[in-house]
Amino acid sequence: MKFIKSKLVLALGLVSMLSCEQYFDPTTNIDETTALASESDVQTVTIGTYAFLNKSPYVYTGHIMMEYPSDEIAQGQISGNDFTRIYRYTHINTSSHATAYWSQCYKIIAATNKVISFVANDASAELKQLKGENLYLRAMAHFNMVRMFGRPYPQNEGNNPGVPILRDGLSDSEATALPRSSVKEVYDFVIADLLAAADLMTVKKTNIYASKEVAYALLAKVYLFKGDNQNALKYANLVIDSGRYTLLSSSNYPNYFKLVPENNTETIFAVRHTSVQIAEISSMYISSDRSGAPLAQGVSGWAELYASQKYIDFLGKHPEDLRKSFVTPYVLNGELQTNKKLTPATPMYYINKYTLQDNVINASSPVYLRLADMYLVRAEANAKLNNTAAALADVNLIRTRAGLTGAALYTAGNLAGKTVLDVVLEERFLELAFEGHRIYDLFRNNRPMVRNYPGTHSQNNTPTTNVNQTILPTDPRVVFFIPQNEVDQNKNLVQNP
Repeated sequence: MKFIKSKLVLALGLVSMLSCEQYFDPTTNIDETTALASESDVQTVTIGTYAFLNKSPYVYTGHIMMEYPSDEIAQGQISGNDFTRIYRYTHINTSSHATAYWSQCYKIIAATNKVISFVANDASAELKQLKGENLYLRAMAHFNMVRMFGRPYPQNEGNNPGVPILRDGLSDSEATALPRSSVKEVYDFVIADLLAAADLMTVKKTNIYASKEVAYALLAKVYLFKGDNQNALKYANLVIDSGRYTLLSSSNYPNYFKLVPENNTETIFAVRHTSVQIAEISSMYISSDRSGAPLAQGVSGWAELYASQKYIDFLGKHPEDLRKSFVTPYVLNGELQTNKKLTPATPMYYINKYTLQDNVINASSPVYLRLADMYLVRAEANAKLNNTAAALADVNLIRTRAGLTGAALYTAGNLAGKTVLDVVLEERFLELAFEGHRIYDLFRNNRPMVRNYPGTHSQNNTPTTNVNQTILPTDPRVVFFIPQNEVDQNKNLVQNP
């Protein structure tokens, strides 16, 4: 393939190099002339595509872009890394993280297209399974991108600019000149891929691979984000009723994120890291020893971002809530420490959801889909369909697992002036914190992101001691700029305002 500067085309060329990044057997090599000549070749290339998920530009950068703009975390000091701009909503069109994520997603998509084009729908069950897995991966990458670079679906009914759809069968010249499809078109493409994937996948693989239920779980979320509550309900039910997943017990729940995915009955899909693949996500959240005891910044991690005081205060309404297990206050000599690089200083509530897998410091396998999320997807869909009892039942199920009882559980008569939707979104805030959900839950529901606690966002203000920041769902900063180098090389791409 001839050399072309565009990263989108570079992604197409890199498909032949997938074997160099395989997760299970890096010694296997299939060059471009022999790739996809057999079922084993398709298996090898598919493993290579999963390996792309392990790379920093996808899993680490993706986490930054999904989670750092939220009100769940507080950045305690200015960093030269571009993630400070992401946290503060001072986006630039040359963002290193946005550029890296865009490029990595299209590498993933280009790799899946190679398999999708090769495998006929009347192929063997084994090949159809692999085609389904690649359809899922292609859908997931497009869905993540359209949420980052396109506005929430409910705004203008999906008719705002989304991202280019990289279908299989496109030539190099077509791929490098793709315009932005609308948000609606991208969602429709994602849904079609997931429906096809679910039909093709018949093998019940472990939760580090795609399967029928993994496709159903992502369909439930896509439909919820689109505002199609009936279908969100349908696919959440298919996952919950499949019997493949169970919530961890209350006694096991505090160790949720220390378990490898294959040993976790609640995880639906995760990006699998081995104990020697140290995740970068954790290093920004915590510094600790192997027992989990907190240490000073820079010992085992940079520990520059913390659970926000807003989150801590909300969690603290019920001290028995087991979700406090996922926050490790940095206490020294009986006193909570603060990061004094700002005024006011930032309380150092370390986040431990991304460390101590297999008791290895900073090791984790980031969870993309889990059963608790499905219960809350179902609760939100029911809330919007005025099925109050059903919505509250699912919320209470999650709260009970978190150790809450009695008056801490909801009835239609004790909502304290809140709507059922308020209650559901608050539960998502508590349960799914630091996992990359919050800003999408707010903005797609036309709710602002409000910070009223110390953090580097105060540096946007005059005076900088003002800790308040509000980002409205209609703000241009809700989405990222298209990487400028992509706009420069593809004149059909229109930049976000």
